[in-house]
Order: sequence, then C-alpha cells, then structure tokens
Amino acid sequence: MQILYEDNHLLAVVKPCGLATMGLAAGEETLLTCVKDYIKRKYDKPGEVYLGVVSRLDVPVSGVVLFARTSKAAARLNEQFRTHSVTKIYVALAEGSLDPPEGEWVDWIQEDKRHRKVWLTRSGDGKEAKLQYRTLQKIGVNSMIEIRLETGRKHQIRVQLAGHGSPIFGDGKYGAKTDFPNGIALHAWKLSVTHPTTQQHIELTASLPAVWKKFAAVF
Repeated sequence: MQILYEDNHLLAVVKPCGLATMGLAAGEETLLTCVKDYIKRKYDKPGEVYLGVVSRLDVPVSGVVLFARTSKAAARLNEQFRTHSVTKIYVALAEGSLDPPEGEWVDWIQEDKRHRKVWLTRSGDGKEAKLQYRTLQKIGVNSMIEIRLETGRKHQIRVQLAGHGSPIFGDGKYGAKTDFPNGIALHAWKLSVTHPTTQQHIELTASLPAVWKKFAAVF
C-alpha cells in the first residue's frame, strides 16, 4: 500500500484501479478494509478500527483517497468537502480534442440508479455539475486533460467529458471506443485540504500509474 500522508488524525493512500473504496459485502476486500487492516497491524490495535471515509473513487479510477482516523477529523473534513473548500485535481486521457482547449463546464446531471449511470439533463431535472479543464498535451487526435473538480457528483467527470464529446479511454460505460489496459484513464492526481487540527495546508499528490506512459509523456 502506498501511503501519502499519515498522522494521528489523517491517512491518505493511493487507490489502484479495480479496487472498490468501500461498500462491498462483509468479507470482500475494499480499500477501506485494507487500510483498517494496515492500522490494526501497525499499531497493534485491539477490536474494531475507526476509519472515516472522507473521499472515494469509482472502482476503475486510481489516485488519492483520504481517510479520517477520528470522528472529529471526519466531521471537519466532511464540512470542507461540503463547502467546496478543498481542491480536487484529476488527470484523464480522453478521445478527441476539447474546443476551446481550456475552460469551465456547468452542466446538470441526473442519476439512473437502475442502470448505475448518470446522464446530462436539463437544469430543472438534475443537480449542478461544475468543473474546470485544460488540455495538457495532444496525443495524436486525442488529449491528456487536467480537471479541477468543483462539485462532486457521481461519475461527474466521466459523464461530462463524454457529454462534451471526449469520453475517457477505457470507459465503455460512457461511450469510449479506445481501450485502456487497467480500469479507465482517470486518475485523482492531487487533493488539497486544511488539516482538521493544526489548520496546516496539506497537498496530497499521487503519481500517475506506469501504464499511462504507453499513451502519453507523463509528468
């Protein structure tokens, strides 16, 4: 397990593609169960380990995930997410080109729970989804894109990129035609928060997976 940050209040790790953050049946491995087991073994903790899930990623997505080690830290961090005072930056490999190459999208999305998808919809029918994007590099006819997420809707980046004509590599759920070797080409690259106790600014960065080197000159 790759640890990005650890103290008595917080624990940040890098989630690999293919592993659920949480929410599976008892006995099935998730990132949450792995991190709890790590804490239990490292600190020789008896009984159940408390761990608050502050951020989460879809199964096929990699990158930074933040946990709180106390209920007070969880409450304070959740408030930062609720008020959009955290900075969430993702990187994606996407089909086609964005025109203009950078800008802001404000869309409305609605969840289809039956098919476990979301859709772009009219403003009166859904929830606001806002992000800023910029093209980092061209890859033939395709693009490597940085996304600064302002809201945190389910599958938001995936459905907005697809809705604007540039689905993410490997994301057949939202219409991608380009294969990707592991999960989809969406990575939670940076997460910046205020420490819930010290008030220190913390920037967490997860390096891009090695498989991305087959497609782009990664940084």
